[in-house]
Amino acid sequence: MRMRAQWIAGLAIIGCMAAYAAEGNVEPHVSITVQGDYRYIQSNGIPNHPTGQFPNRGNPNTIAPQQHTYRVPARPQIAERVTPLRRMPFGVALNGVPFDPGTAEFWNRDPNSGWNYEALSGRINLGVDQHHAHVQPDGSYHYHGLPTGLIDNATRDRMTLVGYAADGFPVYAVYGHTDPKDRTSPLKELKSSYRLKTGVRPTGPGGAYDGTFVEDYEYVAGSGDLDECNGRFGVTPEYPEGTYHYFITQQFPFIPRAFKGTPDPSFFRRGPGPGMGPRRGGPGTGGFPPGPPRRLPPPPYGGYPPPPPPR
Repeated sequence: MRMRAQWIAGLAIIGCMAAYAAEGNVEPHVSITVQGDYRYIQSNGIPNHPTGQFPNRGNPNTIAPQQHTYRVPARPQIAERVTPLRRMPFGVALNGVPFDPGTAEFWNRDPNSGWNYEALSGRINLGVDQHHAHVQPDGSYHYHGLPTGLIDNATRDRMTLVGYAADGFPVYAVYGHTDPKDRTSPLKELKSSYRLKTGVRPTGPGGAYDGTFVEDYEYVAGSGDLDECNGRFGVTPEYPEGTYHYFITQQFPFIPRAFKGTPDPSFFRRGPGPGMGPRRGGPGTGGFPPGPPRRLPPPPYGGYPPPPPPR
């Protein structure tokens, strides 16, 4: 019963914003259901809010309907170690639009350079709109930061659930309780624990660390409110008994760049990887050094989760 209540609460934002005009002549569609051990999120990727103009000078692509089908654990668990975000979206918003903070742009166009451009640095023009989103070559609209169109009606009086990470943990926007264990404590804007490095880059582009690249940042434990995954454990309106949860912040990393749990294979990319085409959403390391590859079980159903059975 509690899981169904969480699902209904998660759909509340979508229900109150359904009146937004569709992109072109295509109506937005999203379905979020819980069946057994999994939450299924299916959508056509059309946002339920007005977008910026696409194509534009920084982004030559046009928004087009998708067949997004994601599956996340309904009862997510903390993994033994943190998993850096690579070659996949971080999660999906309640309106069915992916959270995909990485870019395929590298210094000297070399993915092996070790210097990956940060989409929201303001140093490169990726055609990001007022919702911190833009479009991949296949027409997929996706968020690189705070999904402002989705949370226009949010207030500081309540934590705002905006989606789910690929490992199943919930994602909230900006505000959390001053005391994470006390849901009656006042809300405040939470700060990440990442900061710009000092000095100059020792290799590659050189110059002072200024936020142009993902690698310009470093995690400093305790310098902010959140951990290296931009999350923490605490109570939320949807999880009054407490759960680990992520935050999208107004500072780097904006959307988290690492997972506290184990991401579901339904989020893994298929087809050409980063660097194989213009403006393809690719991996961001979030300041984490490359780690050994993880051996994961083969994706079920060819990597795509089955749709929930009809009721």
